[in-house]
Amino acid sequence: MGKKGDLSDFERGMIVGARRAGLSISETADLLGFSRTTISRVYREWSEKEKTSSERQFCGRKCLVDARGQRRMARLVGADRRATVTQITTRHNQGGQKSISERTVRQTLRQMGYSSRRPHRVPLLSAKNRKLRLQFAQAHGNWTIEDWKNVAWSDESRFLLRHSDGRVRIWRLQHESMDPSCLVSTVQAGGGGVMVWGIFSWHSLGPLVPIEHRCNATAYLSIVADHVHPFMTTMYPTSDGYFQQDNAPCHKAGIISDWFLEHDNEFTVLKWPPQSPDLNPIEHLWDVVEREIRIMDVQPTNLRQLCDAIMSIWTKLPEECFQHLVESMPPRIEAVLKAKGGPTRY
Repeated sequence: MGKKGDLSDFERGMIVGARRAGLSISETADLLGFSRTTISRVYREWSEKEKTSSERQFCGRKCLVDARGQRRMARLVGADRRATVTQITTRHNQGGQKSISERTVRQTLRQMGYSSRRPHRVPLLSAKNRKLRLQFAQAHGNWTIEDWKNVAWSDESRFLLRHSDGRVRIWRLQHESMDPSCLVSTVQAGGGGVMVWGIFSWHSLGPLVPIEHRCNATAYLSIVADHVHPFMTTMYPTSDGYFQQDNAPCHKAGIISDWFLEHDNEFTVLKWPPQSPDLNPIEHLWDVVEREIRIMDVQPTNLRQLCDAIMSIWTKLPEECFQHLVESMPPRIEAVLKAKGGPTRY
């Protein structure tokens, strides 16, 4: 039989309804399956106090961490985002009147909305770089998707045969993903593997070019002349296209600038802010290729196989994939404006 605290509001309503319909205590007990004592008590409470709700919510063990304790725990998390549950528990128990377990700390953090997540990796931005990023966003804040369709995006990327899965985890709230204390700064670095150069626009994927050796100005000039030029003149025959490249040293070499100057009547080189991979949608295409490689049933075991896999995946990228990335440019610009030139979640 049910106990006082076990009855739901609906069950109490059924008891009151049956009694008001003329059923006796015994008939109601037989019909609903409760004891005669329960039927009598519930109906009496309703008759005297018009009570049909349970007080079960006031039962149970008192929470070990009250509102004050939660505020203290939030301060501990804010002071050290990389602290483990063990460290948070130890620091919380220092000087406290009562000690709590790691399990209680973990449950309390979840109730407060915290989750242990990997920090976003963002470029290290100087004050000058932030200013230039903000100026770029302000200059292109009014560009529509139609304007961004006239941009061809390019970049180099290196794919490794093997990569480390070691990752740092932090404690943060859902809306704190781009909080400075929740980020891990990175710098560009080389590594073993296969390097490729690629280009695409909203209209089409361009060629993907393997780079066998170091990408210096001479090698990049060959890419520009053999691949950028035909792609731009084909995609934008009316000379209204923009070519995007980052500020890598080989991109800014004198022979490259001279070549673009000679062809400035065919397309325009987009002036790009430094340290801004979050603004370049091709970065997401590299992520797609990387993920596809990692889920292959048979993993590449040498650089030749890795290069073949990259080329195959690139040619099979669906149109809606890269078109959606170009269409994300207005929100990307808006995010940079909101961050005042700082890093964004893109």
